[in-house]
Amino acid sequence: MDLRTPAIVCAARPHGETGVILRLLSEDHGLVASYVAGGRGRNLRPVLLPGNLVEAELRVRPGSQLPSARVELVASRGPWLTEPLPAAAITWATTLTASALPERQPFPALHQALTALLDAVCHAPSARGWLPGMTAFEALLLRELGYGAVERSADPDWNAQLAAFDKLGPLVARYPLADRRSDVMAARAMLRERLGRIE
Repeated sequence: MDLRTPAIVCAARPHGETGVILRLLSEDHGLVASYVAGGRGRNLRPVLLPGNLVEAELRVRPGSQLPSARVELVASRGPWLTEPLPAAAITWATTLTASALPERQPFPALHQALTALLDAVCHAPSARGWLPGMTAFEALLLRELGYGAVERSADPDWNAQLAAFDKLGPLVARYPLADRRSDVMAARAMLRERLGRIE
């Protein structure tokens, strides 16, 4: 597999002394894991932040099943990762994506929805502007993975939006995250706790 594609960074895990195992979501190729040599260095570390948009070049290394990747930053979410609520939203959305989606199966609707959600989190004046998008993204993920359609609230009231978000949590935990619930759902719990501070 040799390809060049725009992608969203969903997860970056240290590997070895300086490398990183990177999970990227591409519109045409789905979720792809790859190895980035030197990914923990000061030049690449800010590029590999969850939520960042990158241009990735993936190549299969001889004798390895994991492609190697070179990435260039297209758009950074770094400034929003210093703010508690946007950081929690970006972390939850990318962690859910990296944990729930199967490898190398394209989900173009989810890629487009995640792109729009990340843009909303970064540019809406408050969580009231992006929470409906987060709920829509979770519902779309459930539907795309075959767990059926979920009714969503069209009520713009903040409490109704929080109730809709709360209603989806058990479904996400039970279905796509059934075997990884504790680790991944902690990111959602942190987001919900921060949303609860908004009046």
